[in-house]
Amino acid sequence: MALVSAMTSVSELGRRAKTASRALATASTAAKDAALLAAADLIEQNVGSLLSANARDVERALAEGVTTTVVDRLRLSEARVGSMASGLRQVAGLRDPVGEVTEGWTRPNGLRIEKVRVPLGVVAIIYENRPNVTSDAAGLCVKAGNAAFLRGSSTAIESNRAVAALLREGAAKAGLPEDCVVLVEDTSYGSAREFMRLRDVVDCLIPRGGPSLIQAVRDNATVPYVIDGDGNCHVYVDASADLDMALSILVNGKMQRPSVCNATESLVVHADVAADFLPRAARALEGVRLVGDDVARALVEGMEQATEEDWGREYLGLALSVRVVDDLDAAIAHVQRYSSGHTEAIVTRDLLAAQRFTREVDAAAVMVNASTRFTDGEQFGFGAEIGISTQKLHARGPMGLRELTTTKYIVTGEGQIRS
Repeated sequence: MALVSAMTSVSELGRRAKTASRALATASTAAKDAALLAAADLIEQNVGSLLSANARDVERALAEGVTTTVVDRLRLSEARVGSMASGLRQVAGLRDPVGEVTEGWTRPNGLRIEKVRVPLGVVAIIYENRPNVTSDAAGLCVKAGNAAFLRGSSTAIESNRAVAALLREGAAKAGLPEDCVVLVEDTSYGSAREFMRLRDVVDCLIPRGGPSLIQAVRDNATVPYVIDGDGNCHVYVDASADLDMALSILVNGKMQRPSVCNATESLVVHADVAADFLPRAARALEGVRLVGDDVARALVEGMEQATEEDWGREYLGLALSVRVVDDLDAAIAHVQRYSSGHTEAIVTRDLLAAQRFTREVDAAAVMVNASTRFTDGEQFGFGAEIGISTQKLHARGPMGLRELTTTKYIVTGEGQIRS
């Protein structure tokens, strides 16, 4: 199915999404699931054309001299395309939250009150680079009964256009409006500002991108938004830690996929185990640029001096800050000062230390003896996530289907009037 014209105004595209959202809000679970399954089939059937479109984006990005991190986020492979299809099928298999009665009670006057989950309406996603966000976000929005109003970056426009066309075709095959997925093809700065200000259309805006995009939302948005923030994720190795376990968790968190927000960016080590652990960690993290304090640098040859900015930096690459602390109090203080509120981890065999860390560290997710890489909607069992919120209202942490709904009260009486 053809996408709406790139010349169509952002406001008109928004109105189309709004109209589609009203039909989608009352669509059956079977129809929504059929749309997602049809889109998954179409994605698998069109791997070649998706990779061709993506190759054009990658070629253009390389010619423009973008960073390796951007290219990694932009590039699709057969495996990543397969994951997009798999993600849609997983979401189709999840329980539909729409219509769920979360609470119910009867008042003394006989009024029956129920609190029921309903769609948000139009969920707007503004994102950078990653074409899989087009599929992941649309799938979750549609399953939760929302229209997905998408605005990607210029770097991924060919890929996003190709993926969105298949999602729209899948919706049509299931008898749903094509406009339950709408892609803004105008990637100018002006279109982004307008996108963030469609108060009569957008019920919730979710940005997926780097600090500049997040700041642009904070500066320009006049619609409700949920910040998908950066991840300066710490691993604290406690005095009682199993050091083999700690090394495995650190290497996984830093090396498995360094360019994502749940990668480990900062290491904090108790002084009692630093002399043993840090040289082992440095050898295991071959190729990673290490910056640290004076104590850490004395233990690891070639480690660079960390600056104040380094402690709070989200590297999104092969770099790691390292600090040695005297006790758990100092570890918690360091994490609290420099945390971005995403994911923090402690490795320890001390139950009381684990309890203090989880109680006092303020983050969307706190891990005990596990990699920071597990903060992820799919890993949490939510299906493909729409983002990871680092704020506290209305969602926090990985945002799945339930976070894409709101509630309303249904009050049933038998003629009661208020005296």
